[in-house]
Amino acid sequence: MHIGILEPGVTPDDLIDAHGTMPQMAERLLGPLDPALRFSTWRVVDDVFPDSVADAEGWLVMGSKHGVYENLPWMRRLKTFLREAVAREVPVVGICFGHQILAEAMGGTVVKSERGWGTGVQRYELTEAAAAFGLHDGPTGIGVHAMHQDQVVAVPEGAEVIASSPFCPYAGLAYGKRAISFQPHPEFDQAFVRDLIRTRRGAAMPEDVADAALATLEQGTDSERLGRWIVGFFRGDGARLQP
Repeated sequence: MHIGILEPGVTPDDLIDAHGTMPQMAERLLGPLDPALRFSTWRVVDDVFPDSVADAEGWLVMGSKHGVYENLPWMRRLKTFLREAVAREVPVVGICFGHQILAEAMGGTVVKSERGWGTGVQRYELTEAAAAFGLHDGPTGIGVHAMHQDQVVAVPEGAEVIASSPFCPYAGLAYGKRAISFQPHPEFDQAFVRDLIRTRRGAAMPEDVADAALATLEQGTDSERLGRWIVGFFRGDGARLQP
């Protein structure tokens, strides 16, 4: 199966040598879970887009330092692309910024949250709606690395909440059988999140927030489990891809 990765943001230059790009992180997570997957990347942040939503069998939209409310030309083009993919029932999965821009494309609202940073290992509860996607294959609480200030604050009409937390109520959304998205980053490993927080500590991120987030990193995560759900969604057999 051919998965197209849409890259709306880039890994900081000082972290690429040690950790690779975000599309490479996604491939490291998803590739071993299904060796039949192959990947291509389009850097949409540089206005490089596929010719058609049919150029891949599924689309993965990654994270970004940008906010969707910036409404840059490439973001408007990306929203149009995502709406077309959903309308033509080409599977779409959004992660972090991808979660947010998919929500806006479908009629939702995203803002920079007054709650501040959601970072480190964050805990989420799966909702009853998640069962339709094979997500109730174990404990209903999951922990995943997060790195965001923006949040979806109004859910698009017809979308269902599939993951939630007190800090981020709309952390996972589903759009029928056509698209799903998640606020946290299953593709981020512990080492990358630690380095990313340290580079932001005292600058973009308050020191106390950074230190609290760093203290969570020794917790285990359910990133591989979430990766399995993503692979299952792309393949259309998520309920059978259980850990």
